[in-house]
Amino acid sequence: MPGIIGQKLGMSQVLQDDGRVIPVTFVKCSPNTIVQVKTKEKDGYPALVLGFDAYKNPSKNKKFKMVREFRVEKPENYQKDQKFELKGLEGIKAVTVTSQSKGKGMQGVVRKYHFAGGPATHGSTFHREPGAVGARSKPGRVHKGKHLPGHMGYEQVTLKDRPVILLAPDKELIAIKGPIPGPNKGYVFLKF
Repeated sequence: MPGIIGQKLGMSQVLQDDGRVIPVTFVKCSPNTIVQVKTKEKDGYPALVLGFDAYKNPSKNKKFKMVREFRVEKPENYQKDQKFELKGLEGIKAVTVTSQSKGKGMQGVVRKYHFAGGPATHGSTFHREPGAVGARSKPGRVHKGKHLPGHMGYEQVTLKDRPVILLAPDKELIAIKGPIPGPNKGYVFLKF
């Protein structure tokens, strides 16, 4: 199994036998369904397209709320409508987690880039502004990469080799050590 799609439930903690308390994030991994098997001859590269979180009233073309592609070496070992579950992953020690971080909307430079800002009193007109943005007439423009206000968050974040603390296939749950980006009920992609 190359990977699986899950849904973040939230954070909790797991108590170990030696008394340690480990913070974990629980991810619910309901059975994933293979929507399409891509081959090198037909599509140019071998991959599996997995579907997760099926619609209650699916249409002809949209049957799952989340569809994700995972690369594989031998696509001939898989077939369409095959189910992927957590039952075959008892020996797994670590996973690579990919998800979308929480969106923060439009933010200024103090929040986005940790600018110090200017004095708050004594008639200062420079509080939370970015300050000067360009040079003189020689370049006549603002240089690329200048830190200015803009959209913050809602970016794809990948965490590699996150330890798996608990695996409960009967409850379709996997507990991953530490926080995972994104909101609760957000989609999470796990690679093994």
